[in-house]
Amino acid sequence: MALLTALLLAGGATLVLYRLLRRNAPHLAWRQVVVAAHDLPAGVALTAQDVKLAQWPASLPLQDSLDKLPAALGRPLIYPLQSGQPLLAHTLAEPGSGLGLSPRIPPGMRATSVRSNNIVGVAGFLYPGCHVDVLVTFNNLPPQQTGPVTQTILQNAEVLTAGEQVEPDPRGKPHAVNVVTLLLKPPQAQKLLMASTQGSIQFVLRNGADTQHLRPIPTRLSQLVAFPVTARRGRRPRVHPGLLLIEGSKRVVVHF
Repeated sequence: MALLTALLLAGGATLVLYRLLRRNAPHLAWRQVVVAAHDLPAGVALTAQDVKLAQWPASLPLQDSLDKLPAALGRPLIYPLQSGQPLLAHTLAEPGSGLGLSPRIPPGMRATSVRSNNIVGVAGFLYPGCHVDVLVTFNNLPPQQTGPVTQTILQNAEVLTAGEQVEPDPRGKPHAVNVVTLLLKPPQAQKLLMASTQGSIQFVLRNGADTQHLRPIPTRLSQLVAFPVTARRGRRPRVHPGLLLIEGSKRVVVHF
């Protein structure tokens, strides 16, 4: 979410600066760049109706900008654009990479969805772009293990979708969801799918700027509940019958 917000703010600021320069500095040198012809959502493959050429100050740097319309056609958007906002090469997926979520999945990563009736999305405040830790509570453990136990299996995972939402709610309205899609590496995706069949899953929301990975210790029920300890009554030592030996005036009892 932090990256998406930063890109949107940067794009909006650049657009405002461009309009100010065009209004107040007609003597500047200009060049053509490709911009959005109207508001565009993420995931859409660009057509000729979605883009147009616009004038841009030649002295104003615009890294990765496009100057020809064919360079943008057929490429899906990774992030949404406002009308008139310049298109940048790193915000476009390669042609043929697919629609919807596919362009937003970097090479080597996987979009993995998990379903649970108990997912409430951190009281509904679970949005695309935020980062979470994944906790699993296991109830059915091997006989030699005492359960139940809760373990953090994934840390700092990015949420791609929450329910049917692929973009953050601009109003910040909470939504309860029962399906969450995370952006994971293949081994992480395997761990998540295995955990979903063995226990109940809960997400813990974290600050997007917090990338620290910890080594959390599993939490067991015995750590939360102080079970009373029943004191065992001490057993009296068993006294075996002895044998009396008499030697003159000396008597000795021998126990077996």
